Amino acid sequence: MATDESKPTQLDVLVAGAGYVGLATAVSLKQARPSLHVAIVDAAPPEVWRKDGRASAIAAAACRMLERLGCWEEIEPEAQAITDMVITDSKAADPVRPVFLTFDGEIAPGEAFAHMVENKVLNGALRRRAAELGIGIIEGVAVLSFETGPATAKVHLADGVSIDTRLLVAADGVNSKLRDMAGIKTVRWEYGQSGIVCTVAHERPHNGRAEEHFLPAGPFATLPLKPTAEGVNRSSIVWNERTEDAEKLVKGDPFVFEIELEQRFGLKLGEIRVEDKPRAWPLGLTLARAFVAPRFALAGDAAHGIHPIAGQGLNLGFKDAAALAETIVEADRLGQDIGALDVLERYEVWRRFDTVRMGVTTDVLNRLFSNDIAPVRAIRDIGLGLVDRVPRLKEYFIRQASGMTGETPRLLKGEAI
Repeated sequence: MATDESKPTQLDVLVAGAGYVGLATAVSLKQARPSLHVAIVDAAPPEVWRKDGRASAIAAAACRMLERLGCWEEIEPEAQAITDMVITDSKAADPVRPVFLTFDGEIAPGEAFAHMVENKVLNGALRRRAAELGIGIIEGVAVLSFETGPATAKVHLADGVSIDTRLLVAADGVNSKLRDMAGIKTVRWEYGQSGIVCTVAHERPHNGRAEEHFLPAGPFATLPLKPTAEGVNRSSIVWNERTEDAEKLVKGDPFVFEIELEQRFGLKLGEIRVEDKPRAWPLGLTLARAFVAPRFALAGDAAHGIHPIAGQGLNLGFKDAAALAETIVEADRLGQDIGALDVLERYEVWRRFDTVRMGVTTDVLNRLFSNDIAPVRAIRDIGLGLVDRVPRLKEYFIRQASGMTGETPRLLKGEAI
């Protein structure tokens, strides 16, 4: 994809991080306000994103945003709609896994509440759109430092170039170095769990069904992927285990890994085969104490890293991108300073409650379901059963999963800014 070799020295907005949130923020801004000079800088080596074998659940609201940004037409042929979802609660060795909760996968006729999309497909579509809009991507170059002034922030890159920008957006991940440079503290703790991610091939089709099994060590999710061009049925696995056990599994004998995987996956889809090398990521909760500072804003995992139990981390990031873009564009139309603290605080107020609420919710869910205490299991199973029998409750949860609750930014409604 296009990389801006000239490295502009005067910008309106510089986005640090060429992941989905950084790309979506830049594209949203430039599409709505072509007069803004926007660029992206990313420390990762060029083309490394093409090697990402993971997949993500894209909620319906984020799909609408991607369609408005001109990316969904490219993504949709490679996306797998989640047609329904099943939730069980059992031990790994239990011969039968009782189903306590099921969800229909549509929020409207013909519109699934979520799609599974391979990360490299999503990233590629956003990069293609960024190139069309003339957004330069400076790759393989880290931000060394920055300082803010009354009119601009001066950003110093590792290659010796300095850039003056009215606003610096940090979308550089949960371990954000720019957040630390800005002096923004976090609330953070580890769960003692790691998420194992891999792709498996299986004999029989999944028919778009996603399953989440609550096991004592953490949730085990089976998420449907689009079959390959050769017709190979595939699913993405997100498997939570105690960190020590997860490290042993991914670094140990592949045969042992497949045996443990099969015990959790089951044989309902026939024989399974691991298609890529499993990897494990430590899980924790990270919430920034502030989302903004003068001429500086956090977005995505740099602002909030949550447990994947509800599959909402990426979708929270897209909400950040949409809300930040809307805030900046409206301020610029009114002739206001887009990097001024009073402008950026509108974005912080908009997004802070939602992200803290989701962080607390996933934290409670993980603690509630990642244990084998009999009375707790009984209470949570009764709760799941009640939700399954109350249509309005099920509708509420499906709308939560679709990203269509709260004060929704226009892009997530499929509207222009």
